[in-house]
This record gives sequence, C-alpha cells and structure tokens, in this order.
Amino acid sequence: MTANPGITTPFDAGTTAAEIVEGVDLTGRRMIVTGGASGIGAETVRALAGAGAEVTVATRNPRAADGLVEEFGTGATRGTVRSSALDLADLASVDAFVAAWQGPLDVLVANAGIMALPSRQLTPEGWELQLATNHLGHFALARGLHDNLRAARAARVVVVSSGAHLAAPFDFDDPQFERRPYDPWSAYGQSKTGEVLLAVGMSRRWGSDGITANALNPGYIFTNLQRHIDDETMRAMGAMDEAGNLIEADYYKKPAQGASTTVLLAGSPLLDGVSGRYFEDNQEAPVVPGGPDATGGVAAHAMDPVAADRLWAYAEQTLAAR
Repeated sequence: MTANPGITTPFDAGTTAAEIVEGVDLTGRRMIVTGGASGIGAETVRALAGAGAEVTVATRNPRAADGLVEEFGTGATRGTVRSSALDLADLASVDAFVAAWQGPLDVLVANAGIMALPSRQLTPEGWELQLATNHLGHFALARGLHDNLRAARAARVVVVSSGAHLAAPFDFDDPQFERRPYDPWSAYGQSKTGEVLLAVGMSRRWGSDGITANALNPGYIFTNLQRHIDDETMRAMGAMDEAGNLIEADYYKKPAQGASTTVLLAGSPLLDGVSGRYFEDNQEAPVVPGGPDATGGVAAHAMDPVAADRLWAYAEQTLAAR
C-alpha cells in the first residue's frame, strides 16, 4: 500500500516541545490536557503555557499538578496553568468536568491513558478499563465539550495514540474481551486504534464546525505509563537489564521530545486547517497495512472511515446504555 508524501515539517524526532512553539504566541488560547500532570503530558502543558496559553490540567489527582501550577503562577512566565479533577474511567467525573467548563475551548489534548493492565479490569459500568479510559472516556469528554470547541471557531482536538495500534484492529465482535481471552497488549493496542479512529470520526463530523482533529504516536519514552508492566516483560522488550536498571535504546526519547508531536498538533500554525491525519516524529506518517511486523506508520485499519463511523456508533450506544 502506498500513500501520498503527506505533510512535512522542519522538525524531527529529536525536537523538543518547547522548540516546536518557539516564537509562537498562544496568548489567550484556552486548552485542556488530560493526564497533564506527569510524563509527556506535563511537558505538553509546559510548552503550551510557555507560549502563552491558558492550560487546564485534567487529572485524577489535581494536586499532582501543583508544581506546574506554581511554575506558571509567578508572573514571570507567559501563560497560566490550573488543574481540575477528571477520571476518564468514571463517566460521572467526565460529566462533572464538562458541566464545570465555561466558554470556548481552543484545544483539547486527549493525552491520558493506561497501558497493558496485566488482568482484565472493569469500570463500574462493566467496561474493560483500557478501552474505557483511553477511548470511551475521551469520546465522552470530547462530545460533551463539542459546543465549547465549536465556539472557538478554529479549535483543535489532539489524540495521543501509540504505535501499538498497528497490530490490533478494533474488534467490533468482542471489544470488551467478554468471550476472547484477555491479552494486555491486544487490549491496549485496540484502545489505541480506537483513539486514531476517534480523530478520523471527529474530522468527518465536526469539520464544518471549524474543529480539526488529528492523532499521533509520541514514540518510546520512559514514563509512568509503564507502571503496569512486569520486570520480565520489560527485559524481554530490551528495556531493563538483569539488575533491574532501565535501558534507553538510541530510539528512546526524553519526555520533552516525546511531547513535541503533541505540541505541533496543538499549537503550531503549520497545522492550521489540517485534520484527520496521523503524525509521528513531527511528520505525517504513511498509511501501512499494519500487523505484528509493522514498525512505523499508521495502520490502514485505524484510518478506515467505515470503521470510524462504526466505532462512533458503538461509543454512542455504549454510553447511552450506562
């Protein structure tokens, strides 16, 4: 399968988030970053607020963002940061967050996520936790904030996916692992396919409202996202030695580099009007067949508009049935 050359930028895998918005003025732009208290989320917040944006860190533990709030509360920095409670696996929490948001929203960054839970865990609604957090929660949040995004007139939604989507098409027959054996990586990969399809679906439905939506792969970065992976698996991945020390391969990024593609999609004027695309290393990625041997690009199953429409309908039905 071939693809057009896609959108290119002057940045690369080593570019930091701050370098993406150097010279860019985001003053007055209101943004939300889910999971923005740590890892690449915190670096995303730091870069966007550093360029002048008003950033709300939406996180299960708002106190975890105290450092960022204080960092941008000195008056010596351009933007501002505040924090607000949001648990994407709890739809009551999502509803409360949406109800509390007032006024236009320029950028929603769907960054929060969980990865490779060793056993099948369920939310109170009975949903598999990775699908609930990574996809359904973000779907409910974005849908709830649609009018606020539309009011901004040129809003952006940025969805942080993963290369793990390449090997896991969305299983519409058994998305919650009710019949097939639960596998941590299949569940994670499927949820990340769902996130790319979410961006495709929003692009198809909300473009006439002035809302663009794109997805991305941040690359390999050591963050709290790996907290559920056991040492044996980490060693098998080549990410840990026998003594338990983390091993950073040459292709691993620092969090500030891992956040750069997110910041590109959220704040760079180079992406004005661009929608329904998938980026990695600050470039639009080619569409590839996908499968267990795929190592880069975006899988065709994650860019399929038919699958995006089907998943949108599934998410709406699932939320309505709670």
